[in-house]
Amino acid sequence: MPYTEILALCMIGAFFVMLLIGFPVAICLGATGLVFGYLGFGTMLFTLLPARVFGVVTNYTLLALPLFIFMGIMLEKSRIAEDLIEVIGLAMGGLRGGMALAIILVGVLMGAASGVVGATVVTMGLIALGPLINRGYDAGVASGVICASGTLGQIIPPSLVLILLADIMGESVGTLFAAALIPGLMLAGLFVAYVLVLGLVRPAAVPAIPAAERALTSPRALAGKLVKVVLPPIALIVLVLGSIIGGVAAPTEAASMGALGSVVLAAMAGRLNRKVLTGAVRAAFVTSAMVFLILIFAQPFGLAFRGLGGERMVQDSFALVPGGLDGQILFLMLILFVLGFFLEWIEISYIALPLFLPIFHQAGVDMAWIAILVGVNLQTSFLTPPFGWALFFLKGVAPPEVSTGDIYRGVLPFIAIQLVGVALVFFYPALALWLPEAIGW
Repeated sequence: MPYTEILALCMIGAFFVMLLIGFPVAICLGATGLVFGYLGFGTMLFTLLPARVFGVVTNYTLLALPLFIFMGIMLEKSRIAEDLIEVIGLAMGGLRGGMALAIILVGVLMGAASGVVGATVVTMGLIALGPLINRGYDAGVASGVICASGTLGQIIPPSLVLILLADIMGESVGTLFAAALIPGLMLAGLFVAYVLVLGLVRPAAVPAIPAAERALTSPRALAGKLVKVVLPPIALIVLVLGSIIGGVAAPTEAASMGALGSVVLAAMAGRLNRKVLTGAVRAAFVTSAMVFLILIFAQPFGLAFRGLGGERMVQDSFALVPGGLDGQILFLMLILFVLGFFLEWIEISYIALPLFLPIFHQAGVDMAWIAILVGVNLQTSFLTPPFGWALFFLKGVAPPEVSTGDIYRGVLPFIAIQLVGVALVFFYPALALWLPEAIGW
């Protein structure tokens, strides 16, 4: 094996060692890329680095990231999700598992209105987990529903994951948003079906809201609350996604409308004040800075790995996978799923994924389809123990009686459902490709 390829393998190993020690992801990327690139080629390798970094910070599409992040945080801080869960829960309270169904629908609405997974899981955990358990819900089921529903923002557009995948794969953000819409709603539908079946098989685990509690709100008052609480977020979703998919606005322009719309919704709810606004701006700034630091520090890592021959080595190894192109795609899905047990989605996206993409480019595979397969697969990384971030987010706000074991037990059926979702998109590519083709993307 050539010296440079040995360095490429050592660089990957050093990255994982630094990550396990506890260094921030950006530092791991930058340090290993610069050190091993210098050992292989000296300073010559990095003559392209300034242009690569400049390309990241001036990428107009990536400007949508901080705007969508601000939009999601503003919706979370203005407690709109709290109102949605209360009203939709009352509307569905007569069903077994009605509150769980309400949480799934709120996950869809919050995912489509923000795309920020952490904020959605924390918000729903604070609002709903205690009341669900007090109403007799199984702690594992309640935890699993909240974690899984909170991750729907990972695949339902506008998703931060899809924006970054568009950058990595060279696809337009609008194409990926259109491609992800049906698979994302399909996944939410599978969650709903699971809860309904659970209500038939284990009714004690997902009891209905007592009739006496539902009787406290008249049907007329409930209808008024539904219009007042549910309609504004739906209008915001239609404004943002409709303008992108319809070709009226670029993703960045739509994100700016969404950010303004979230401020308007907070004002309409009577919760817009200086504290909420400054808190949302500060949190969005910190989150955006973290994401862009990772994007910038991924550049020396990518240059070094490619220059050291790592990409060619991966391609040669990939050619040995049996089953042709289908086998290679399934192998990639397996690798991403396993990495999801230990790494965050952004690390997987910028470290593992680019190694395999040239193979699919050369084979002429539709990259929008690959992107949606990857997106649905990466969604499981938020749920898979031991390092699923949704599990950490929920545990941080869960009541003392909810154990880590309860949370792990609760997410296992939803991990299986997400794998079913990956399989459906793999065997039926039209689920992802029909809408972009129908609208001419």
